[in-house]
Amino acid sequence: MKVQTDSDSLKPSYIAHFVIRTSRFAQTLRWYKDVLDAREVYRQPGLCFLTFDEEHHRVAIAEEADLRDFDETVAGIDHIALTMKSIAQLADFYERAKSKGILPFWCINHGPTTSLYYKDPNGSRIEFQCDQVSYPGGAAAFFESDEFARNPLGIEFDPEALFSRVRAGEAPEVILARADSLPR
Repeated sequence: MKVQTDSDSLKPSYIAHFVIRTSRFAQTLRWYKDVLDAREVYRQPGLCFLTFDEEHHRVAIAEEADLRDFDETVAGIDHIALTMKSIAQLADFYERAKSKGILPFWCINHGPTTSLYYKDPNGSRIEFQCDQVSYPGGAAAFFESDEFARNPLGIEFDPEALFSRVRAGEAPEVILARADSLPR
């Protein structure tokens, strides 16, 4: 007998976790614990599971000898992106990471998101973003806009300057507007 399902039942509910294989186990574990403010939920020699929320684990760190670092010339996943709730939370995240000596290598306002990109000790890239709150119609509409057609990557920004505006209490919709936005 065939089980009847709707199309939604064939889709994943969410992305559960990612696994980092590394030859720098201790350094990589420390980095992810610091960056994600994560706690260990399981550990044995050469393997650790971390979480930062209610999920049983979001990141696994697995030690393997003699691995090469991330190589941008090989096909595969470029980066993962994690969403913060607001520009204020992204600013707080930036300050906490900076206090641990962890700085982004790329800061960009994509339009639908404002993003900070980091490299872990192996060169793997992690994006921390907050959603753009002010674009009419949201991200899908932005992808159809003249702004996106002209510049699909976005506008780079100085995180110190941007987050000083957050701390000064400037409105999020003003802070998050892309510098090349067209009048609406």
